[in-house]
Amino acid sequence: MKFVMTQAVCPEGMELLKGKSDIYVADRPDPNDYLDEMADADALIVRIASCDGRVIENSPSLKVIGRTGVGYDSVDVKKATEKGIPVVITPGANNRSVAEHAIAMMFALSKNLYEAQQEMLAGNWEIRGAKKAFELEGKKIGFIGLGAIGRETQKICAAIGMRTAGYDPFLTSVQVEGMGAEYYSDYRELMRDCDVVSIHVPLTEQTRNMITGRELGLMKSTALLINCSRGGIIDEADLAEALNAGVIAGAGLDVFGEEPPKADSSILRAKNIIVSPHSAAQTREAVIHMAQMCVKGCLAVLNGEKWPYVADSKVYEHEKWR
Repeated sequence: MKFVMTQAVCPEGMELLKGKSDIYVADRPDPNDYLDEMADADALIVRIASCDGRVIENSPSLKVIGRTGVGYDSVDVKKATEKGIPVVITPGANNRSVAEHAIAMMFALSKNLYEAQQEMLAGNWEIRGAKKAFELEGKKIGFIGLGAIGRETQKICAAIGMRTAGYDPFLTSVQVEGMGAEYYSDYRELMRDCDVVSIHVPLTEQTRNMITGRELGLMKSTALLINCSRGGIIDEADLAEALNAGVIAGAGLDVFGEEPPKADSSILRAKNIIVSPHSAAQTREAVIHMAQMCVKGCLAVLNGEKWPYVADSKVYEHEKWR
């Protein structure tokens, strides 16, 4: 048995493979660059990397692809499913980590911490009178997407006294209201009404560029926008323009349309923004949970088990699994 990894998983994940598999760690994000190693690979684990159809077509022994995370837009799931190759994901492993990161960005923006530190270090004590800080208690936060991470974030926000609202096309009003959140059938109306908007949806053809200048223009001028889900959901050029023009008060981004973003990207130079390098799920705890869950799922598939946590369960309809 052979595992190929675009980058090594943490030691706790590697330990699960000890004595069970040969391992090749590429430390390169594109398996097209080492198709010779993929030729006899039984499993591919994709971290900060991609797996396109060409890789899958040129990996004749490949039986499973693992993604250490819940998002799978970097993997050609359609091609994998056509070949009967499950794409193992790790839902639940990073819920708390991402939720806390979104909350941290919200607190930092609402207290103007970044600008205050930068100005104070430059000798500007008077930044204390910028009048940008505000309390979160009683403010209304809207969630675009109330999956596992959205629900975890909503739970924390409710606990600190915020009013919560949610839009999720896969949930009914009864389900959303059962979480203690106000239900919205239109995410644009939610953006219009809320003081903070937090995005928790996957990147799909339906969600790509779902937030542009049009939607940003609906928001309150005092509102904050947080995105710890996927780049590409927000039009970054439009967001930079909105921030610089004071259309909204601030934004926190952990994800970008191009990763890493270019140093001269307009979004990195925008006013009132806090950014992090797609690290919301990189706490010690989440990294271990994701690695172990991914490795266990890949091993289960290689042992002929129909592991439940896969990107497309239709893969098990393939003749390989009959």
